Amino acid sequence: MASPNYISKVAIVGAGGNIGSQITDALLKTGKHALTALVRTDTQSKLPEGVTSKTIDYEQPQTIVDALKGQDALVITLGGFVPKDTQSKLLHAAVEAGVPWVFPNEWSPDSANEELVKDVFIFQSKGATRKEIESLGKISYIAVSTGFWYEWSLAIPAAFGIDIANRTATFFDEGETKMSTSTMPQVGRAVAAILSLPIKAEGSSQEGSLEGLKNRVVYVNSFTVTQKDMLESVLRTTSTKEDDWKITKRNVQEWYSEGLEEMKKGERIGFVKMMYGRVFYPDGCGDFEHNKGTINHLLDLPKEDIDEATLLAIERSKGPRWV
Repeated sequence: MASPNYISKVAIVGAGGNIGSQITDALLKTGKHALTALVRTDTQSKLPEGVTSKTIDYEQPQTIVDALKGQDALVITLGGFVPKDTQSKLLHAAVEAGVPWVFPNEWSPDSANEELVKDVFIFQSKGATRKEIESLGKISYIAVSTGFWYEWSLAIPAAFGIDIANRTATFFDEGETKMSTSTMPQVGRAVAAILSLPIKAEGSSQEGSLEGLKNRVVYVNSFTVTQKDMLESVLRTTSTKEDDWKITKRNVQEWYSEGLEEMKKGERIGFVKMMYGRVFYPDGCGDFEHNKGTINHLLDLPKEDIDEATLLAIERSKGPRWV
């Protein structure tokens, strides 16, 4: 019988997506949770064995309420192009269904950094969501900040500035700005570990519980690295030398501004340059490990091998380009 001091039933939105699938797999591996995936009627995602599926209709909020009844926690992973009110509908349904804990759609660089959020508009909704949850009053959140996803982003030349296929690299300034980043499996492990903590502290550390993390932005990562560190990993894993690559340098603020101008023209690459470029500013906004600290130790997250993650990025880079 499940202990009342632990989460046993978890609902997931986006279980078939990039991060949602990693969280789902990590939760299944714990063997501690009954998982329910909330899916739309038109979903094409295939769910792993052991996950219950419940169909919801965002135009009929009661379907969401019914699907969430009896759940202890709701984990939300949404794509960037869903309607703006999607997460709000989920939150209101969770309150009505009596769900006490929610992991909002965070999974990003530090959206609690005011200067970063001011310059990258897409992050503004994350802070607004946290305020909405607090205003609802009957539900608590834990917002997991992960930085950009390493193996996903490294495969996009305009993101981390490294074009693996064409052996070119664009360093922002000197390529030595540190940035905290996570692999997608590490994100999954982090959420599963948090949801495996007791609700109320059982030892001397209040932080080692959901109550200790209540209504906070918490930080997890795989590595805090520079562009030069990333390129060195690419060189090792491709058995190439620096002389085999064309390396240029760009002022990162100019790169960001250039991205804004390209966005105005409807060019998708401009969005990538704007968003990623701003995190490489030398103001420390991208290095939350050293500036704010992570909870990796609390969650007993593993030290990862950057070269293994780089190999995954190399495979991704061989597929169709997003930009």
